[in-house]
Amino acid sequence: MAEGQTGSTVPRRQLGRNLRELRNRARLTVRAAAKKLEWSEAKMWRIETGQTALRSLDVQAMCLVYGAAPDLTEALMGLAKETKARGWWHAYGDSIPEGFDVYVGLEEAAESLSMYESDLIPGQLQTEGYAREIIRTHIRGIGDAELDGRVRLRMERQSLLTRATDPLVLRVVLSEAVLRRPLGSREVMAQQLAHLIYVAKLPNISIRVVPFEAGAHSGVVTGPFLILRFPLTGDGVATEPPTVYADGYTGGLYLDKEREVQQYDAAFDDIWKASLDDQASLRLISEVAGSYENG
Repeated sequence: MAEGQTGSTVPRRQLGRNLRELRNRARLTVRAAAKKLEWSEAKMWRIETGQTALRSLDVQAMCLVYGAAPDLTEALMGLAKETKARGWWHAYGDSIPEGFDVYVGLEEAAESLSMYESDLIPGQLQTEGYAREIIRTHIRGIGDAELDGRVRLRMERQSLLTRATDPLVLRVVLSEAVLRRPLGSREVMAQQLAHLIYVAKLPNISIRVVPFEAGAHSGVVTGPFLILRFPLTGDGVATEPPTVYADGYTGGLYLDKEREVQQYDAAFDDIWKASLDDQASLRLISEVAGSYENG
């Protein structure tokens, strides 16, 4: 992956994780550390979860409180400088929902995504017409300029799937309800399903459908979610821990503890097994697309 391509999110998370580990080794609670540094606990939380950039001097102060070795302190101060790097999505400014820049940065850095959707076509696979309907429904009274900006952002994100170097590997399972729920006009739906059939021909994309007759499966309990995985270093170590993301009405949920990720991995495997294979899924998508075209 090209240098700088990951933007600021990954360095922030790496730095936050290292600082959290140092604090734990020093046997300091967040409250105790915040008191020593004369910061708020909220600021400490934002730092340790990668929600904010940091100055090198702030990192140096934290390392001093935690008793970190000089070489580690120097390395973390260098990492702090990378947290101020700006990714391509920052050009969209207010078009990015609050907090969503964290997800966009992770998606940009990811090697693969495995996702289950029960209600909507995923943003990575939406047509412009379908995206407009979703955004307009989600944000009542949205102005034309903001709507256009959000649609452009969504379309720009899709370039990850077709980039020349290391395109994002995508495994998607859709509930049959996603295909049959009309959003917008019949023309919008027909174009959207035709687009699914088109992109499914790419070697890095696999799209499957869980039919209604599959009955109960793990997705009925989990709801929509996706799992991001990141490239390995030369030593075979992941550059970032696998992360589960679930998008809610008022914000996103991020989970990266090993046990949590394992649970979602098992859920995705169960959903994948319950789904039709790739060819049967595309036949069903084509059949439903035909019903919109001829209805």
